[in-house]
Formats: sequence, structure tokens, C-alpha cells
Amino acid sequence: MGRLDGKIAIVTGAASGIGEATARTFAREGARVTLTDVQDAKGETVAREIGGVYTHQDVSQEPQWTALIEDVLRREGRLDILVNNAGVFMGATIEDTELELWNRVIAVNLTGVMLGCKHAVRAMKTNPGGPKGSIVNISSITGYIGLANGAAYTASKGGVRLLTKSVAVHCARQYKTIRCNSVHPGAIDTPMNQAAFDASGNPDEMRAFFSSLQPIGRMTTSQEIADACLYLASDESSSVTGAEVLVDGGWLAASGPI
Repeated sequence: MGRLDGKIAIVTGAASGIGEATARTFAREGARVTLTDVQDAKGETVAREIGGVYTHQDVSQEPQWTALIEDVLRREGRLDILVNNAGVFMGATIEDTELELWNRVIAVNLTGVMLGCKHAVRAMKTNPGGPKGSIVNISSITGYIGLANGAAYTASKGGVRLLTKSVAVHCARQYKTIRCNSVHPGAIDTPMNQAAFDASGNPDEMRAFFSSLQPIGRMTTSQEIADACLYLASDESSSVTGAEVLVDGGWLAASGPI
């Protein structure tokens, strides 16, 4: 028996990295998963392999959220889980941050999460049997500490951290059984981070540096983040809402600004 048997889930940014691992984990645990991304070929492959449904989605566009939720409700009749995972990183200090860069990062990383929460809550409160559901927002360790070369990214992830609490309190007071929590990865071994390492000109050195920042001595895997999402999505965490789950190898416990 799976930990998510019979549950209906949406995972954004599910074509690779944390999103892919989460979608695969949820499917393995019995959920029926709708995957969204802008990487269509990769997303379709993952969906096909896990028996899910893939939908192209720019999470910053509200009409696409409306269409996605309507499609899931039409096919499945309910929504139990949303993982707001889609995100982008564009490195720049505050002095070098152009408005176009700022707006794009905020649009995907923060506005996209807001829209996901908004439309998921509206769906979950009408679930057969009464309001119920779990929203998991992927933030970052930069929701706590500053990344000098990521002004927009840091602002977006800090916003996700506190938006999660607002959603959690509202839903607890209004619906009792709709929950919202955030997950905060540290140094993660994902394709997005590998691309940044490759662009540095010395990927091995960059990988070693980020591994050294975590007291456990290595980067965290996407699967380890997916496992945290699984707990928060399952009924095992039925009294957990508004929480911040750090999966950072001890980074925050041992260090300060980066």
C-alpha cells in the first residue's frame, strides 16, 4: 500500500531535478500525477514513464493555472496535492540586477507560487467529502540567508517562505484540513546547478565548494528533497502546516551569509 494511494497531485517544474524526483516518488507511492514544465520533451518522457499526464505550463501566467486546474478537476474530480517546484536562477548582485531580470525571477519563483496556492486552495476546498489538501512550496536556504550574487533569487525565496505561512494560517482558520508548508534545500545536485557549475569554467571546483558548505560533506540529492515532499504531502503530516522543512545537510546550523 502506497503512502499516497488514490491521491491526485500536481507537480510543477517536473521535467528534471527536484520536480522529476518528486513526481516519480509520488507515482510510486500511489498518486496520480499531473506534471507541468516548459521543457516539453523531457516532461512528456517522465510522464510517460510514470503513467502520469504532462501539461506545458508557464507558472507565471494565471490563465495557464486556470486551465490546468480545470483540466485536473475534469479528469480526476479532485485535487489533493500541489508541489510548487518550478523556479529559475539568474545570478546578479543588487548593483547588477536589471529590472527585466528581477521581474522574470519574481514572476516565476514567487508569483508562480502565489498563483499555484490561490488556485489549488480554490480547488481543494471543493473536494468531494469536504475541504482537504496539501500544498508544498519549494523555497531555499536563501529564504533565510543572503546570496550576494542572487538578489532577485534571494528575495523570491524569502517571499515564498512567508507566503507559505500566510496561506497556511488562512487555510487552517477557514478550512482546517488544507495545509501549506515550505521545503528549503541547501546545495542540491540538480541539472540547474550543474549548468551553473559548468558555466563557471571550473565545475569540479564549484561542486567541491558547495559540497564543503554542508557539514555532511556532500550535496543533497533531488531524491532527498522528494522524500521531504512525500512526508508533507501524505496524511502522516496531518497536523503540520506553516512549517519550514530544512533539507540542507546542516548548512544553516553551521554558517551565515554566503
